[in-house]
Amino acid sequence: MTDLDPVIHAQARLRIVAALATLDEGESITFPRLQELLDMTAGNLSTHLRKLEDADYVVVEKAHAGRTPVTYLALTKRGRRAFEDYTDALRALLEGAP
Repeated sequence: MTDLDPVIHAQARLRIVAALATLDEGESITFPRLQELLDMTAGNLSTHLRKLEDADYVVVEKAHAGRTPVTYLALTKRGRRAFEDYTDALRALLEGAP
Protein backbone atom coordinates (compact mmCIF):
# COMPACT_ATOMS: atom_id res chain seq x y z
CA MET A 1 0.00 0.00 0.00
CA THR A 2 1.21 3.49 -0.84
CA ASP A 3 2.03 5.72 2.13
CA LEU A 4 0.58 9.21 2.17
CA ASP A 5 2.71 11.94 3.74
CA PRO A 6 1.16 12.51 7.20
CA VAL A 7 2.31 16.14 7.26
CA ILE A 8 0.31 16.94 4.13
CA HIS A 9 -2.52 14.45 4.68
CA ALA A 10 -4.38 16.50 7.32
CA GLN A 11 -7.23 18.23 5.50
CA ALA A 12 -6.25 21.80 6.44
CA ARG A 13 -2.60 21.27 5.53
CA LEU A 14 -3.54 19.63 2.24
CA ARG A 15 -5.66 22.67 1.39
CA ILE A 16 -2.78 25.01 2.29
CA VAL A 17 -0.20 23.11 0.26
CA ALA A 18 -2.57 22.74 -2.71
CA ALA A 19 -3.23 26.49 -2.69
CA LEU A 20 0.46 27.34 -2.44
CA ALA A 21 1.27 24.86 -5.21
CA THR A 22 -0.77 26.99 -7.63
CA LEU A 23 1.83 29.74 -7.28
CA ASP A 24 4.80 29.74 -9.59
CA GLU A 25 8.14 28.88 -8.04
CA GLY A 26 9.50 32.01 -6.37
CA GLU A 27 6.05 33.55 -5.89
CA SER A 28 4.43 34.05 -2.50
CA ILE A 29 1.07 35.02 -1.06
CA THR A 30 0.24 37.10 1.99
CA PHE A 31 -1.12 35.45 5.10
CA PRO A 32 -4.45 37.37 5.00
CA ARG A 33 -4.99 36.49 1.33
CA LEU A 34 -4.40 32.78 1.97
CA GLN A 35 -6.64 32.96 5.04
CA GLU A 36 -9.38 34.49 2.91
CA LEU A 37 -8.97 31.96 0.08
CA LEU A 38 -9.17 29.02 2.47
CA ASP A 39 -11.76 30.55 4.81
CA MET A 40 -9.69 29.61 7.86
CA THR A 41 -9.25 31.42 11.15
CA ALA A 42 -5.89 33.08 11.71
CA GLY A 43 -5.12 30.73 14.60
CA ASN A 44 -5.97 27.58 12.68
CA LEU A 45 -3.97 28.70 9.65
CA SER A 46 -1.00 29.63 11.85
CA THR A 47 -1.02 26.26 13.60
CA HIS A 48 -0.98 24.32 10.35
CA LEU A 49 1.58 26.60 8.75
CA ARG A 50 3.90 25.95 11.70
CA LYS A 51 3.73 22.19 11.07
CA LEU A 52 4.45 22.73 7.39
CA GLU A 53 7.27 25.13 8.20
CA ASP A 54 8.77 22.63 10.69
CA ALA A 55 8.79 20.03 7.89
CA ASP A 56 10.52 22.56 5.60
CA TYR A 57 7.56 22.48 3.21
CA VAL A 58 6.65 26.15 3.62
CA VAL A 59 8.74 29.27 4.04
CA VAL A 60 7.31 32.11 6.11
CA GLU A 61 8.87 35.52 5.51
CA LYS A 62 8.01 38.51 7.63
CA ALA A 63 8.51 41.96 6.14
CA HIS A 64 7.10 45.46 6.36
CA ALA A 65 5.09 47.44 3.84
CA GLY A 66 5.79 50.88 5.15
CA ARG A 67 5.11 50.49 8.85
CA THR A 68 2.70 47.61 8.46
CA PRO A 69 4.01 44.09 9.08
CA VAL A 70 3.30 41.63 6.27
CA THR A 71 3.76 37.85 6.29
CA TYR A 72 4.49 36.14 2.98
CA LEU A 73 4.06 32.40 2.43
CA ALA A 74 5.44 30.11 -0.24
CA LEU A 75 6.22 26.46 -0.83
CA THR A 76 9.84 25.43 -0.59
CA LYS A 77 11.33 23.17 -3.26
CA ARG A 78 11.03 20.35 -0.74
CA GLY A 79 7.36 21.25 -0.13
CA ARG A 80 6.59 21.33 -3.84
CA ARG A 81 8.27 17.92 -4.29
CA ALA A 82 6.41 16.51 -1.27
CA PHE A 83 3.09 17.70 -2.73
CA GLU A 84 3.92 16.13 -6.09
CA ASP A 85 4.85 12.87 -4.34
CA TYR A 86 1.65 13.06 -2.28
CA THR A 87 -0.55 13.52 -5.33
CA ASP A 88 1.26 10.69 -7.14
CA ALA A 89 0.77 8.40 -4.13
CA LEU A 90 -2.89 9.36 -3.83
CA ARG A 91 -3.43 8.75 -7.54
CA ALA A 92 -1.79 5.31 -7.24
CA LEU A 93 -3.92 4.51 -4.20
CA LEU A 94 -7.11 5.49 -6.03
CA GLU A 95 -6.13 3.44 -9.06
CA GLY A 96 -5.49 0.42 -6.89
CA ALA A 97 -1.76 0.20 -7.51
CA PRO A 98 0.30 -1.52 -4.79
